[in-house]
Amino acid sequence: MATIRQQVLRLIYPLLRRFNRKREKGIVLVNSAMDAPRQSLYELSVSMPDGAVISLQDLAGRKILLVNTASNCGYTAQFAELQSLHSRMQQKLAIIAFPANDFKEQEMGDDKQIAEFCSINYGVTFPVARKGVVVKSPKQQPVYRWLTSPDANGWCDHAPDWNFSKYLINEEGVLTHYFGPAVSPLESVVLKAIDATV
Repeated sequence: MATIRQQVLRLIYPLLRRFNRKREKGIVLVNSAMDAPRQSLYELSVSMPDGAVISLQDLAGRKILLVNTASNCGYTAQFAELQSLHSRMQQKLAIIAFPANDFKEQEMGDDKQIAEFCSINYGVTFPVARKGVVVKSPKQQPVYRWLTSPDANGWCDHAPDWNFSKYLINEEGVLTHYFGPAVSPLESVVLKAIDATV
């Protein structure tokens, strides 16, 4: 069940997104040169709360959207948009959420609480990974180390600006886009990138 704070944040989400869309949190970075990764993303895996592991190799041939999330953020309503995207495009797009408490302690729950929150409040059916660190630090999760290191992904060193930053990987494992948190997963710039052919 959503707390009063979470309900208020859901209400102010459209205003927050509009306010930040033309600021840093609305940034869009594009791999226009289509620089290939120097290390394959498909060598990595994602740990799930129940102990299962998702091998990213199993997602080859589909686009992948990786999103760092938090339950008490002004952008938390994007869970609904991500679920809508997942429902419409799951044959061609895999979405994985990475809960993290890296920005102003907006994800205080444990893995079980996070999973229940996502399911009850937003009907999330896409994978929600174990809670971890997404910002650059010695504890940064391997997938996010790959996403923020040009020596691995070929071009991008941009760490998440805030919760609900989004990284898009194409069907061949190339990191093609970074979308700031104020960019809705349902905006045309995201949908066009997902629909683009390799």
